[in-house]
Amino acid sequence: MSLPILLSTWRADPSIALNIVAWRTFPPQPARFVPFPDDLHPALADALHAQGISALYTHQAAAWRHAQDGQHVVVVTGTASGKTLCYNLPVLDRLLRHPQARALYLFPTKALAQDQLAVISDQLSVISNQGAVIRAATYDGDTPAEARPAIRATARLVISNPDMLHVGVLPHHTLWAEFFGNLQFVVIDEMHAYRGVFGSHVANVLRRLKRIARFYGSSPQFILTSATIANPVELAERLIEEPVVLVDDDGAARGPRHFLIYNPPVVNRDLGLRRSALLESVRLASDLLQHGVQTIVFARARRTVELILSYLRRSWAGARSETFAHQRSEIRAYRSGYLPRHRREIERGLREGKVRTVVATNALELGIDIGSLGAAILTGYPGTIAGTWQQAGRAGRKNEASLAALVASASPLDQFLARHPDYFFERSPEQALINPDNLLILLGHLRCAAFELPFQEGEGFGRVEGARVVEFLQFLHEAGVLHRSGGKYFWMADQYPAQDISLRSASSETVLLQVWGGNGWTTIGQVDQASAHWMVHPGAVYLHEGQTYLVEELDLEQHIARLRPAEVDYYTQPRLDTTVQLLDKFDEGEVRGATKAHGEIAVTTQVTGFRKLKLRDQGLWTGDPNDYGPNWAVQRDRARARDGYRCQVCGAPEQGRAHDVHHKVPFRAFASYRQANQLSNLVTL
Repeated sequence: MSLPILLSTWRADPSIALNIVAWRTFPPQPARFVPFPDDLHPALADALHAQGISALYTHQAAAWRHAQDGQHVVVVTGTASGKTLCYNLPVLDRLLRHPQARALYLFPTKALAQDQLAVISDQLSVISNQGAVIRAATYDGDTPAEARPAIRATARLVISNPDMLHVGVLPHHTLWAEFFGNLQFVVIDEMHAYRGVFGSHVANVLRRLKRIARFYGSSPQFILTSATIANPVELAERLIEEPVVLVDDDGAARGPRHFLIYNPPVVNRDLGLRRSALLESVRLASDLLQHGVQTIVFARARRTVELILSYLRRSWAGARSETFAHQRSEIRAYRSGYLPRHRREIERGLREGKVRTVVATNALELGIDIGSLGAAILTGYPGTIAGTWQQAGRAGRKNEASLAALVASASPLDQFLARHPDYFFERSPEQALINPDNLLILLGHLRCAAFELPFQEGEGFGRVEGARVVEFLQFLHEAGVLHRSGGKYFWMADQYPAQDISLRSASSETVLLQVWGGNGWTTIGQVDQASAHWMVHPGAVYLHEGQTYLVEELDLEQHIARLRPAEVDYYTQPRLDTTVQLLDKFDEGEVRGATKAHGEIAVTTQVTGFRKLKLRDQGLWTGDPNDYGPNWAVQRDRARARDGYRCQVCGAPEQGRAHDVHHKVPFRAFASYRQANQLSNLVTL
């Protein structure tokens, strides 16, 4: 059985076909090859032949040509299109020809770095058989302290991440003097991940990197890769502050691709309730599993991942009489909070085909090597067009048909896309935007840069002109952080500035989840400390790889939560009280259907209790239908009148039927119907 057979079955099954509001088929694309370049190092050509590669895709050859010309390159091609060779070829060729040359690879996650080390180690093993030894190594927070001096001294290709570069390499650049003095390439993979605050921080880290490289006499060449975004050249040039050349003519083979938008069936027409997106995703994934199609199911929240995993295993158990252990090995989950060794085990199982279905958060959206999957199910709209295509792109073998299905949730945005699918298919992906010159971010990295090397008066920082930089340096001088002497600014504070700046604006502290076993306490996972208050409070049900655990104790001082296995038919949902206090309003203006304002606010969130929610099979959006209270009819009509009987998104007037009235904050988030049904919380759509 195969995907084409299943797709034919779905077309003929009214219970499926009537819910498919859009079905787009993208034609196959044959591979376009070119021979190896004449100037490719022979040892590298032999390594490629040993891997079964006898020619390059056209985009790989284009990236090689631009890199050989000394240009900075950004590569934007599809998932599984061989982007790795776009940078490995020029980098390894340079390392082979120049024994002192060094290269630095940066990945947004440790898992991607480990992936790359495995890929490049295969190539280096063939090269080393011919007498050319190039040592590659990862250098991140998991690298043992005793191994770090040897890596700094002997590794010619260092694989790391921006966080480690920021806090563990640049501040200690004197230990890396030979590396920086011979640094010829910097590779930045998954560039689209560096947007917003994170990307703005990373751009400043790269300013510091270039400044230190220049101090040691090198000027590295950059190669960047990205998933599809609207502005790859702009983002690349903002990150590295150098002109780049774009390679986006994808020459890789691609089979036919089917993309469905699936809106779950209505189960209560009076209230307009549809069947749960979660359960419909389980239904589709079960069909794919039974037809032997290796599948990834994406969900937006960790709890949703665990619930889908539980339902999917239950469904699969009903279809086959296999042991629970066998079900566990075939159907897995993948999300933050799992231990690294468990993640590597799941990734390996996907590559080898032993894991038939994986349920994941966007932790698997990036290019971690999980092999070629046949289908991707998206449980709810990921929030961006670019993110949707990135998740959909995890499915697709070279010449075989693949499927991506977006299962719409109850969210008004999801329902808008289900009613207007052309809006999704005809829109370009979003732009990835950063602002490296944000005052707070820039000032923090100027402190780090001054710690690393004294600033000469008049010296710029990236594209920030020297006259503006000196204003910041003078401010830090007056604050007692810098000392000015002989036209230079020297660091003089006691603290180590990089450790106080998080690139991701998230706490690095974690809480270990421990379960008592026959040989003592065993760690099964971890959560960040900020999430521990609502995820693993005493009495909470914690879902982990389809198993349910009751939390008995949360010790924040020791960073430990103690759990015990429990067979329960419910899960818990925290009650969160959030207050927003306006501190200062800078500006205000009217927009259609609302007022927008710009200012400073203080947001306080407190966990005040939790609910126990039974696991149900009836399949409504959120369990039983909501009772909107006795004032609902009146409040609904008042909201429509206030909004002029027009949709507050598109402006369409009512014609033939009353528009719907929705709660901006979900009804169930309130303690009473009176609070939920306030006019300020209602909108006509």
